[in-house]
Amino acid sequence: MGNLDDDGANFDGSYANNDGTPIATPISNGHIPNHTTFVQRVETEKQKLKEKEKQQNNVDVVGEEEVTEEQLLRLKELKFSAPAYTEIRTRSGGLNFKLTPQSSEEGSYHPDNRHGNVDESGKRRSDKFKPSQADGVLSAEQEHYQKTSFEDVPLHTACLTYLGFYLLMILGYINQLLFVPKVATEKGREGYVTLYDAFESFYSRYVYRRVRDCWNRPICSVPGDELILKDRVTDDYGWSFRFTGTETRCLNLGSYNYLGFASATGRCADESEQRAREKGLAYCSSRCELGNTQLHLDLERLTARYCGVEDAIVFGMGFATNALNLPSLLGPNCLVVSDEKNHASIILGLRLSGATTRVFKHNSMKDLERVLRNGVCHGNPKDGGKPFKKIMILVEGIFSMEGSIVRLPEIIALKKKYKAYLYLDEAHSVGSMGPNGRGVVDYFKADPKDVDILMGTFTKSFGSAGGYIAGSKKLIDFLRTNSHAHCYAGSISPPIVQQIYTSMSIIMGEDGTNTGRNKIQQLARNTRYFRRRLAQIGVITYGHEDSPVVPMLVYLFSKIGAVIRTLTTRHIAVVGAGFPATPIMEGRIRFCLSAAHTKEQLDYALDVIDNVSENLGLKYSRKQRDPNPIEY
Repeated sequence: MGNLDDDGANFDGSYANNDGTPIATPISNGHIPNHTTFVQRVETEKQKLKEKEKQQNNVDVVGEEEVTEEQLLRLKELKFSAPAYTEIRTRSGGLNFKLTPQSSEEGSYHPDNRHGNVDESGKRRSDKFKPSQADGVLSAEQEHYQKTSFEDVPLHTACLTYLGFYLLMILGYINQLLFVPKVATEKGREGYVTLYDAFESFYSRYVYRRVRDCWNRPICSVPGDELILKDRVTDDYGWSFRFTGTETRCLNLGSYNYLGFASATGRCADESEQRAREKGLAYCSSRCELGNTQLHLDLERLTARYCGVEDAIVFGMGFATNALNLPSLLGPNCLVVSDEKNHASIILGLRLSGATTRVFKHNSMKDLERVLRNGVCHGNPKDGGKPFKKIMILVEGIFSMEGSIVRLPEIIALKKKYKAYLYLDEAHSVGSMGPNGRGVVDYFKADPKDVDILMGTFTKSFGSAGGYIAGSKKLIDFLRTNSHAHCYAGSISPPIVQQIYTSMSIIMGEDGTNTGRNKIQQLARNTRYFRRRLAQIGVITYGHEDSPVVPMLVYLFSKIGAVIRTLTTRHIAVVGAGFPATPIMEGRIRFCLSAAHTKEQLDYALDVIDNVSENLGLKYSRKQRDPNPIEY
């Protein structure tokens, strides 16, 4: 099975039975559409089931909340005739809904009794048949908890994590007292404030330096399904590095190349090269001066159609899209309700804006409503309690460190209830979520117009650089005049614009092939398979089961370095994150999956992760493991 490239690929042929017949794709990346005919058929089927049960048992018809599991399975069979499921099947069981004694005892990806895996008789339900919101059985909140994995750290691991971290700090202070570091010092700065904070300097020299070799590792290839690391060694315990002249090819599980467009070959690379030869490498001017071309305007129109809104504006840097546009949209008399796990670019933009910021607990709708209610009732304390001029809810589609997905339908409902604006950062979700690859708005089948400001980046799923904001024409016209990122920053270079335009056209199917749809399905399949296998191994992972960002918790600071170094020796490149990027108690290894990965590559990585987790003691999960083979 080869990788999918930009020249088109026969997706069904890559997953065929022994007799050559294609296998149905057992992955869902969206919800069932609001289809009138389908709803009528479901209601008819429910009525037939109720009448049959009444005749057999000679009792009153049961209510909708008492539908039996066999009835639910029959409804699911009917559900798969809906148009949204003609190409992408849901649940790992595909269309096999026959309930057998063996299948009824199968383990669950989320075997928590609170999530509906135990029925009234105490018998465990199969993960294949657990209900979802699409079945009309669970609420949006219940489905969120069912599909999202967050497990508490074991007490002994928490104690060891704190003990290990403070031991590192103590050893660092002793090292600082006994040995003078051979580092540059400021000279001739009498009377000036020190350039670096004292604790910052200490932490980087005596704590971070011990694992510095695990970060900022240079590569010398495109970040595809594999990449090439430049080997380096240190002769002074991490103070400096030197290259050995050798290279190591590794399986790439760290780049945001979700759809596999970061390739040196294929249509995207060819057209970008041609554009660079025709137009050069830079326009050397801002969009407002001499850097605006027809290609930029075409890209903005394509982005607006892709997002399903009136207009869009593009910028040269994803980080700056948040940091430099939020101050244009917000002011001191505005209230921003921000998720506690929002990205650093959002935090910086809010600080620059001067707006009043209130933080709510991650993905907690109850806490979000509490903050909104208080903001409406109490007003702006800086202005004598007068009402805020503007209230904005600010969230991400996929939270980059947690792997969790925003609860968009519930947030839209609260936004409408409290008359607030909604700013949605789809940096990680656009391209990687939804049956059409259009982000969490597509995933939840929401109306794009219910989101006032759609922000996203081109640095991940599109394999390029830059960012965009999409929304109403009035909003975009305002940003063209007032955005610092538009008026002062350099225009996106020609080959970068071409890479975005070509990859977006492929995702939308405007190239005349199914390559974009195939990539979306491949990513969804890889994501579900990888997460289920990790749960089977026994490690703790965070996030939603459809999120391609997969954090694996290792907790101890020393284990982050040990895992990264060990995986590198086994030719697997990953990214680690620890304090201060994460809380002290949540050190992790973050895997990022791609449509370019094959099953063979994932199986190799999972076998190595299983071995490393066993040797380093990373199997912290206390959930019951599924003993059955995980279907791909």
